[in-house]
Amino acid sequence: MARIVLGVAGGIAAYKACSLLRLFTESGHEVTVVPTESALRFVGAPTWEALSGRPVSTGVWDTVHEVPHVRLGQSADLVVVAPATADLVAKAAHGLAGDLLTNVLLTARCPVVVAPAMHTEMWDHPATQANISTLMERGVHVIPPVSGRLTGADTGPGRLPEPADLYAVCERILAHAAHGSVAFTHAVRAADPDAAGADPVPGGLEGRTVVVSAGGTREPLDPVRFLGNRSSGKQGYALAAVAARRGAEVVLVSANTELAPPPGVSVVPVSTALELKAAVEEAAEGADVVVMAAAVADFRPAHYADAKIKKSHDPADPDAAPVVELVRNPDVLAGLVERRGDEASPVIVGFAAETGDDEGSVLDHARAKLARKGCDLLVVNEVGTDKTFGRDDNTIHILRQGSSHVIDAGPAPKDEVAAAVWDAVQQIL
Repeated sequence: MARIVLGVAGGIAAYKACSLLRLFTESGHEVTVVPTESALRFVGAPTWEALSGRPVSTGVWDTVHEVPHVRLGQSADLVVVAPATADLVAKAAHGLAGDLLTNVLLTARCPVVVAPAMHTEMWDHPATQANISTLMERGVHVIPPVSGRLTGADTGPGRLPEPADLYAVCERILAHAAHGSVAFTHAVRAADPDAAGADPVPGGLEGRTVVVSAGGTREPLDPVRFLGNRSSGKQGYALAAVAARRGAEVVLVSANTELAPPPGVSVVPVSTALELKAAVEEAAEGADVVVMAAAVADFRPAHYADAKIKKSHDPADPDAAPVVELVRNPDVLAGLVERRGDEASPVIVGFAAETGDDEGSVLDHARAKLARKGCDLLVVNEVGTDKTFGRDDNTIHILRQGSSHVIDAGPAPKDEVAAAVWDAVQQIL
């Protein structure tokens, strides 16, 4: 059980904080809600007190003998501000302390999470972006807003992420803190980037650009047929979603899935292996990380039929079944490594769907592929009937170039598996 301070600023998204509060309390956490005066115009104090089971105050003059403006920040295991308005972000960045919430932010020595929510123009304003950068430089975990319907008929970036997404990030931060991670991770790394033992935590991808490929490519044979695979894209989408929650700017190159785009992610739709190759190579220019989670077809038909290939009606005709000639597709992963050359960036992560056979185990084939491809990390899982494809859980093994150590993750939901992959990437970063 953790002691959490939930700060709520005066935005329309304050109603979502009620659901976040319920998630915290149902998990056994002790939550003190500290709203601003403006927030109480959207959700009243009785609601916060009923849901948290604790009194609510906005000013420093209530229960003065308990010194709440100092005690709350000092005793908290986590401070979360959701929503954080442009005004609150500005006050926090400049160290202003005019009410109880801003005092708590100054006295907190635990991890601090800020989830901005505001109109698109306010979010994009250089002043707001400068304030966000200041907070991140101090080690605050900023969960960026997502694109969607805003107040009124407008849509765009600025919408508060869903409470379940906010809750998932907060739980991972608490888990890392419980294992000895420092509170202001970014500030510590900026002072000593080579410090050993700095455990990567959610929020550690701010300022990074990552590219994730997902789904399965389809190689057309004629207008109605294609060669494809059984990849659902779920693991790639989970990787993109987790990276966005950790603050990265994410480009998701998506091949043939039926999944909804993750919040805060730019999606580039593709179909064939050649389209995916072009899109990934373009997005990888200037990227910090490229994760090749897509199932890219190794071969494609040598010839495309402009009209549907007809079936012969003569069963005795030896040529009734057409012969499909295949040609090899480019190796996108190996090509990325070759294009990078001797540079350290981007970090390149490959995926290998393997099956064991008479020539070796899944890990035997994976180690050979890691050496052959030259990527920094190789994520391998065993595939087959009722394994991995289309499921919501996964089991993986992460191999790192030049190391015999294997990181195992799962069986676990694919977002947790994705978090393990990003933990390994952040160790390299």
